[in-house]
Amino acid sequence: MSLKDREGSDNFQNAALSVRWVQGFPVKYLAFINNSTICYPCGNFLIFLNIEKERKTVLQCMNGKVGAVATNIPYEVVAFSDRKLKPSIYIYNFPALTKRAKLKGYAQLDYTLLEFNRSGIYLASYSSIPEHEVTLWNWEAKVILCRKSQPGVEIKQMTFNPKNWRQLCLSSENYIAVWNIEKCDNDHYLKPKQINMPSEDGTFAKEYEGLLSQDIKDPTYGPVLPVAAIAGLVGLEAEKFKEKLGTERLLECLFRVTWAPLSMIASDENLHKEDEENYYKGNRINSMAVYKEKVFIAGEDGILRSLIIKESNYTIKDQIDVQSPVESIFFSPDFKQLLIQTEKGSIFSYVFEENKSIQTILEASSSNVQATDFITSENQYCMSVTFSGEFYIWMAEDGFPISKLCLKTKVSAMACCPASFSVAVGTTTGRLLIINVYDVKNPRLVHNIFLTNASLQHTHYDQNGMFLIIGASDRNVFILSAKASEIFKIIGFTEVCGDILQISTVSLWNAQESQVMILTEPSEDKKTRIEILILKEAIITESDMCSDERGRLKDEFILRRIYETNQILCSAVLGFHDNKLYGFCSNEPYICAFEIPEKKSNNMVLKIQNKIPSKHYGTGMLYLSFHGQWLASVAKDGILSIRDIKNLEPFVRSRCHSYHGQGIKSMAFSFDGQFILLNGKEDGALVCLKWKTIMAILVHECIEYLEIYLPSFYKSIEEEEKLFNKMKDSQIFLDSLYGQSGYHKKYSFPEVEISDETYEAEITWLQKKNREAIRKEVKIFTEKKKQLKDGIKSLTKTIQDMLRENELASDIAQLEQKEFSLDVEEIQRLYDEREEELEKLKKEAEMENLAKRFLCYILTEECWNSMKTKGQSIKSFHNRLEVKNFPMKERTREELEEVERVFQLRKIEIAEYKLRKEIAEVLPTALTKHEVEEEEEEEEEPKIRDSSLLKYLFGSLSYELIEDTSLLYSQLELHTREEKINQIVLLKDIIYNIKTNFNKEFTTIYLQKILEIERVTERNVNIGRIIEDLELGEKIWQPELEICENPERILAVEDHEIKVERILTPWEKEQAAIAEALELERLLLLQADDARQRALMDMMGGVLQVRKEDILKMEIPPPAFTLKPETVWTEDEKKQFKEYEKKVKDLNEEREKYKKSLDTELKKLQNSVNEATQTFDTILKRLFGKRVKCDMVIKQEELKIAILTFSLLLDEELLTRELELNGFLERKNSERIHTYDNIYEAREKLDAFRETYDILIAEDKVLERGFKKEFSELPTSMVETLYKMFKRRPRQTKHKQSDGGLGPIHFADGQKPIYIQQENLTQLMNAMEELDNPTNMPEGLELPVWNNFCALRRSKMENEQKVKQKALILLEMQTFLRKRTEDDDKVQSDIEKCLQEILLLQEEKMNYQLNSTIQILLTQGQVELDNFHFVLDFTDSILINRVLIEEVNAIVRTQGQKKVASMIESKNVHNGIIQIEWEHKKMEMEMEDLNQKAWDIQILFFSKDRQKFLKEPNYEILIGHEIYMMEQNLANMEKTHKKEVDSFKKLLKELGKYSNKKDAANFTLSCELQNEMVTVCERKEICKSLGSQLTCESIAKERYDAMLQQQKLIDISKIQAEQISILQAEVERLRMKTFPALIQM
Repeated sequence: MSLKDREGSDNFQNAALSVRWVQGFPVKYLAFINNSTICYPCGNFLIFLNIEKERKTVLQCMNGKVGAVATNIPYEVVAFSDRKLKPSIYIYNFPALTKRAKLKGYAQLDYTLLEFNRSGIYLASYSSIPEHEVTLWNWEAKVILCRKSQPGVEIKQMTFNPKNWRQLCLSSENYIAVWNIEKCDNDHYLKPKQINMPSEDGTFAKEYEGLLSQDIKDPTYGPVLPVAAIAGLVGLEAEKFKEKLGTERLLECLFRVTWAPLSMIASDENLHKEDEENYYKGNRINSMAVYKEKVFIAGEDGILRSLIIKESNYTIKDQIDVQSPVESIFFSPDFKQLLIQTEKGSIFSYVFEENKSIQTILEASSSNVQATDFITSENQYCMSVTFSGEFYIWMAEDGFPISKLCLKTKVSAMACCPASFSVAVGTTTGRLLIINVYDVKNPRLVHNIFLTNASLQHTHYDQNGMFLIIGASDRNVFILSAKASEIFKIIGFTEVCGDILQISTVSLWNAQESQVMILTEPSEDKKTRIEILILKEAIITESDMCSDERGRLKDEFILRRIYETNQILCSAVLGFHDNKLYGFCSNEPYICAFEIPEKKSNNMVLKIQNKIPSKHYGTGMLYLSFHGQWLASVAKDGILSIRDIKNLEPFVRSRCHSYHGQGIKSMAFSFDGQFILLNGKEDGALVCLKWKTIMAILVHECIEYLEIYLPSFYKSIEEEEKLFNKMKDSQIFLDSLYGQSGYHKKYSFPEVEISDETYEAEITWLQKKNREAIRKEVKIFTEKKKQLKDGIKSLTKTIQDMLRENELASDIAQLEQKEFSLDVEEIQRLYDEREEELEKLKKEAEMENLAKRFLCYILTEECWNSMKTKGQSIKSFHNRLEVKNFPMKERTREELEEVERVFQLRKIEIAEYKLRKEIAEVLPTALTKHEVEEEEEEEEEPKIRDSSLLKYLFGSLSYELIEDTSLLYSQLELHTREEKINQIVLLKDIIYNIKTNFNKEFTTIYLQKILEIERVTERNVNIGRIIEDLELGEKIWQPELEICENPERILAVEDHEIKVERILTPWEKEQAAIAEALELERLLLLQADDARQRALMDMMGGVLQVRKEDILKMEIPPPAFTLKPETVWTEDEKKQFKEYEKKVKDLNEEREKYKKSLDTELKKLQNSVNEATQTFDTILKRLFGKRVKCDMVIKQEELKIAILTFSLLLDEELLTRELELNGFLERKNSERIHTYDNIYEAREKLDAFRETYDILIAEDKVLERGFKKEFSELPTSMVETLYKMFKRRPRQTKHKQSDGGLGPIHFADGQKPIYIQQENLTQLMNAMEELDNPTNMPEGLELPVWNNFCALRRSKMENEQKVKQKALILLEMQTFLRKRTEDDDKVQSDIEKCLQEILLLQEEKMNYQLNSTIQILLTQGQVELDNFHFVLDFTDSILINRVLIEEVNAIVRTQGQKKVASMIESKNVHNGIIQIEWEHKKMEMEMEDLNQKAWDIQILFFSKDRQKFLKEPNYEILIGHEIYMMEQNLANMEKTHKKEVDSFKKLLKELGKYSNKKDAANFTLSCELQNEMVTVCERKEICKSLGSQLTCESIAKERYDAMLQQQKLIDISKIQAEQISILQAEVERLRMKTFPALIQM
C-alpha cells in the first residue's frame, strides 16, 4: 500500500479520518519559528504553539515518527526528517503548512541533527551511524552543495555562526570542531578544524605532540621515543594515540555550545573549574544562552543563573529557581523573553525588564498517558489519565484543557460509565476510584474502594451501565454494581486460569443479562483460554446468595463457560450479534472470527469462521464501537484500522503513531462515533481523530443505535446525578509518590478526619471477607478446637519428658532432636534432605579431589616429568654445606635446529673471514723466510697480551668453564639484528652447556655419596656388632639421604603420613581380607612342630660351629661339688677345682685379648668412616666452589643476553618509529598532491572568472563612455544634465538586525542573506521606477529621448549590480585560492619537519647501532665499608699484636710494588716495541716521500725566475727594488680609483634625476595608455560588429603560442647550459688527471 502526502490518512471506500488535535509535551527539541510561536515534535506530529493566543497547530509526518527538527525564522519554514530506511527531509511553510521542498540525501538510517543558517537558504544535516556525515543543502534549489564524512565521531549539537554562515560548529562530550564552509564560484567545500580540549591543568596539547621529535636523549638507554612507537603502533593509530594518565585527563565538554559576541565559541567546560564551593558543587550544566554582556546557564540543579564574564573571571548576577532539572534555554527571535525547557517537557518563560519571575507556558505531565475515554453521553469532552495519576478533561473539538485533577497515586486503568457521569479508575495499589465528571470544570473524587493488594489492570463497564468489571493482576475478576444508588456495591469475585489480557462485554438493549468475555494468557500447550460469564441483573440485588463467605461468586449464578483456541491471541472482543468472537493473533498477522457454540454444546475448542490479514505487524488490540458495527484494530506499527464487523474488511486506515514509540497503547470511540481518541505507548502523544468523509450507511447505523439508547441513558443519568450530588468528596490515604515540586494541585479538597473506620477502610475488601469467614469458622469449631489443643498439650509434655531422658543418655545413645518429630512426612523429608546433602557433599568432594588430581597431574607433567634433569641437592656429612644442581628441561627440536643453524653459520663466517684475510694480507715478496720467522717470534708475545686483553673484553668467565667459545661474536662487532639474535642463541647454548657439565659432575659426586653411604652402612654393621659384643651402648652414626637429596620421595605418599582413616571400596575390602587370611595361614605353618630345629637347639645351642665372637658369651660351668662346702672337698675335687680356675683364667685372658682386638677394629672402622666422609666433604666443597663460579658465569651471560635483548627491543622501537614517520610522510605527500591539485584547479577557475570579470568591466566602461555619443544631437547643457541624472543612484535602506547578546549584525556584502539581497534589489528597482517617472524629465526633452535615457540608465544600473556580484565572487575565489595555498604551505612545512625528524632518527639509529653496550670484566679491588658498620660481637675474635699485622702489610706492599714495577717494565717494553714499529713505519713513509721527491725533481719544470734566482748574486736586492716599484704603482692605482668613484657618484645623481623624469613621463604614458585601451576596446567592438577575422581571441592565442615557444626555447637553452657546464667540469677533471704535476704550479 502506497502512502500519499495529504492530510489525514489513506482513503478506503470514500471514508477518511483527519487529525483534529494532538496533545503532547516537548522532550527532545523545542525552537521558535517566529516571535510568538514555538515548535516541537511529538510522536508523528509537529506541534506549533502560539504563546500569546495559546493555540496549537498540528503538522503530521506521513511516514512515521518525526526525527530531527530545525526552524528558519526569517523564512518561517520548518524542516524535519522522518525515521525510516533512507530517510528524507521535508520543509514546510508556516503558518500555511504547505510543503516547500523534499530533500533526499545519502543517509541510510536516520538524520540526527538539522540546522538552518540564521537567515539564508542553507541547511546542514548530520546522519550518525553508519555514515557520520555532515551535508550542506541549498533547500530552495533542493541540491546538495557539499558533504563530508568523519567516521568514529558522534555529534550531539550542530550550530551555525549567526554572523558568518560559513562557520558550522559541531560538538559532543569530548569533541568540538569548527567546520568552515569555503566557496569557490559555485563549488562548496567543508573544512573541519578540531579544537583541542584542555587538560585539567589548563594546558593544550599540540597537533602532532608525540609524533615529532621530543628532543630528549638518554646516552645510556637510547633515545626517548613516543609511547606509540614503544607500543608498536603504526599509521593513523599512532597519530591519534594519546597516552592515558591518571593525573592529566581531558576535560569533558557537555556538548552545549553557543557563539559569543566576538565570533568565538563558548562552551561550559571553563565554568566547572572556578568557584566550585560557592557555585556548582558537582551539578551538570545542560544549556547556555548569551544576551548582551550576560551569559545565562541552567542545568540539573534547576536554577537559572545569569553571569557577567570579564576576561577569564565571571560573577553571578541573578539566579532563579525553576524547581526542576533544565534541559535547554534559548531566546525568542526578538530577544524579549527567555524560554526554559525542563527534562520532563514543561516550558517556562522569563521576560526581561519585568519582575524576576517565571511564567508557565506549558506544564508537562510527569508520565505518559495510561488510559483514555470519552464522557459517554457528552460527545464534547474526553478524558485521559497518566500513570502518575494526573486526570485531565479535554474539549473533544479542539483539545482545549478543561480541568485537571491529581489523584496522587499510580494509575493502571480507566473507564467511563455509559449510564452516568462516573469514571472508574484502577490503581496499581488495588484501589478503585470513582470520579464524578458531571461538572467538567470541577471533577470530584466521590468514592474509593480498596479491593485488593494487586494492581487493577482492567476496568470495564457493560453497555447498559449495570456492571463494573475489574480485572486484577492476581487473576481475580471483581464484579461491582455500576449504580451510585447501590453505592457501587461489590457483588463478588471469581478467579481465572491465567493472567488477564482483555475484558469485553455485550449487553444488548432491554436485555436482563450481560455477557463478559475474559481473555487470558496462553498456557504451556500454546492454547488461548477464553472464559465467558453471564451476569444477570438479579445478582445485584441478591449478591449475598451469589457468593460465599469469602466473596467468591458461585458458578451456578455466573454461568461460567471456558473455551480454547488453537491460535495464540493477544486480544479478543465479543460481537453484539450471532455469538461471534473476534481475535487478534499474536504469532501470525491475522484477525480471526470465531463462532461461539450454544450453551449446551460440549465443544470447548472454538472454530475459525473467518480469517483475514490484519495488515499490522507486532501484537495488537481490538476495540468495538459503541453500536458494535465497527471493529478497530491497533498494533505496535502505530496504524489504526477500522473494519466493518460484517466482512472484517477495513474501510479506513490512519497512521497516528509509529513503531519507534512502540505503537498505540489504547484507543476509545466517542458515543456517537464521530471522534476517536488514541494514545501512544512511549511517544507521549494523545491524538484525537475525526471523520473527514464517511459513507452514509455507516452514519445511519450509528444514529439508529443512539436513538434507541439515549432516552434511557438520559433518564438514568439524571437519577444517578442526584445521588452523586449527595455524596461527599473522598480522599485517599496512601503513601503517595508526590513529594516532588512538579505536581501542582489545580483544585483543593476538603480534609477528612482519620478515625477507626478510616483505618479499617485501609484493609482490602478481600481481607475483610476473609476475616469475616474466619470469625464464622471460629464460632462453629470452638469445641473441637479446644479438644485438639488439649491433646496437643499432653503430647507436648510426653515429648518433653523423652527429650530430658535423651539428654541424660550417653553421647552414642543420644538421638538427634529431629528424631522426636511426630510428623512422619517431616521426618522422611529430613532424611531425604540429609541423603541429598550427603550426595551433594560426596559429589563436591569427588570434584574437589578430581580437580586436585588434575592440578597434581599438570604440575607433575610441567615441573617434574618434563625435566631432563630434576632439581636435587647434595649435603655434606659433617657441616651444613649444601650444593644444588641446575634443573633443566630437554631442549626442543626447534631449539636444537636453531642452534645447529647458528653453529653452521658462524663456522662459515669464520672460514670466510680467514680466507678474506689471507687474500687481503699477502706477504711481500721482498721479505725473506728468515725475516718472516723473526716476525712470527716477535708477534707471539703481543698475541698473548692480546689474548689477555680479549679476556677482559669477553665479558664473562665462560672460557674457563667451556673449552670452545670461538664461535661467539666479539662484543665490538655486534651491530646488526641477525648478529645479536645469533649471539643470544650462542650464549643460551653456552649456559646450557655450563649447566650440563656441572650436572654431570654433580651426578658423579651424588653417586659417590650414595656409594659412601653404602660403605658406611656396611662398616656400621661391623661397628654395631663390636659395640654389641663390647656392650658399650654407644649410638651408631648412620648417614641417610634427605628429601632434598632424593626428591622423588615427595611424590610418594607413605602410610604413616596419612592421618585420617582410609575408606576402602568393597573390592579393596575383599582383597584385604584375602591377603590377611593367606598371612595367617603362613604363620600357622611356621609355628608347626619342627624336630630338626628343636634337636639343634637342645644339642648344640642352635649353632653347628663355635665362632670366635662367641668367646665373650662362652662360660665354663663350675663343677657340681662347688655347691658343697670347701671343707668337705676331696683331693680330686680340689684338683678339678684348680683346673677349673685355670680354665677360667685362660678364658678371661682370651676375652681381654679379643676385646682389645675388637676395640682396635672399632677405632679403625670409625676412623675409616670419618676419613671417607671428610674426603667426600672436601670434594663437595670443591663442587660448591664450582657451583658458585657457574652461577657467576651464568649471571654474566644472562646479563649479556639482557643487554642484547634490550638493544633488539630498542632496534624494533626505532624501526616502528621510522615506519610511523614514513607513513606520516606518505600521507602528507598524498595530501600535498591533493592540495596542489586543488590549487591548480582553483587557479584555473580564478583565471577564467577574472577574464569574464574584465570583459564585464570593459563593457561597463564602454557603456558609460558611449553615453555622450548616444545623445550627441542634444545641446551640451542638456547632455550634462542628463549625465548627472545618469550618474545619480537612489539611496538604499541599511539593514541592521539585532541579535541580542551578539549585537547588531552588520553583514558584509558577500555574506548578506539572500532574502536581504533580493529585498535590496527590489527596493532599487522600485526607486528606479520613481526616477524613470516623466515628472523627473528635464524641460525641453522629448519623451522618446527620455525613454531611451531611462532604458540606458537601467541597463547601466543592472550592469553595475552584475559587476558588484562578480567582484564579490572574485574576492571569494581569491580568498579560496589563498587558503589552499596556506594549506599547501602547512603541508609542506609538516613534510619538512617529518623529513628532518627522519634524518635525526636515522642518525640516532646509526649512533646506537655503532655505540654498542659491552660488558667488561674488572679486577676486584678494595671494598670500603661505611663508617656506621661496626663490629659489636667479639665472642669469636682473637687478639693479635699489631706489629705482626703491619709486618704482613709491609710484605704485601713490597710484593705489590714489585708487581707494579714488573708491570711498568712490561709496559715500557710494550711501548718500546710500539715505538720501534712506529719508527719503522715512519722511515718507510720517509722513504716513500724521498722517492716521490726524486720523481718530482726529475719532472721539475725549470722556469726563468728560478734560473734568475740561481744566476743573480744579489737576488734579494733585486726583489726589494721590484717590491718598491709595485708599491708606487699601487698608490697610483688607489688615486685613480678614488677619482673614478667620484665620477661614478656624480653620474649616479644625474641618472637619478633622469629616472624621476622618466617616471613622470611613464605616468603620463600610463594615463594615455588607459585611454588607448578604451579606444582599443571600442575598436574591438567595431571589429566584432564588422565580422573581422582578427579578434581578441586570435591575437591572444598567437601571443600565447609565442610565449609558449619562447618558454620552450628558454628551457632548452637552460638544459644545454647545464650540459655544457657538466662537460666543462669533466674536461677539467680529465686535464687534472692527465697532468697532476700542474696542480702545485
